[in-house]
Amino acid sequence: MQTVLIVFHLMIVIALVATVLLQRSEGGALGVGGGGGFMTGRGQANALTRATAILGTLFFVTSLALTLLAHYNRAPKSLLDAPAASRATPAGAVPVQPGSTLMDQLNQIEKQKSGAAPAAPAQPEVPKSQ
Repeated sequence: MQTVLIVFHLMIVIALVATVLLQRSEGGALGVGGGGGFMTGRGQANALTRATAILGTLFFVTSLALTLLAHYNRAPKSLLDAPAASRATPAGAVPVQPGSTLMDQLNQIEKQKSGAAPAAPAQPEVPKSQ
């Protein structure tokens, strides 16, 4: 269904571009256009305007239909449905400890790489109130 709608959408896009390019220029865009062309006269201009409006409407309808199809074909995902193992800290990662700074974490990573035992995180000094 989606493939058929995409093909139909592309045909509408090509027809819309061709219809817009066939229309007569209305005013001095750097001195080009405005002369006699393939489609002249008010009758053809009204037909092209109507065709442009119809193709534009079809373009929006097929765009919305493709969006809705993509939305309904997508499987719902929830962070809460993920198993607990995937939310855990990855192997080899340094767990973040409360009160530790980025520098403390980097020092722990370096100590783990060098094979030294990780030191206890430094606790920030709390000023004493008097």
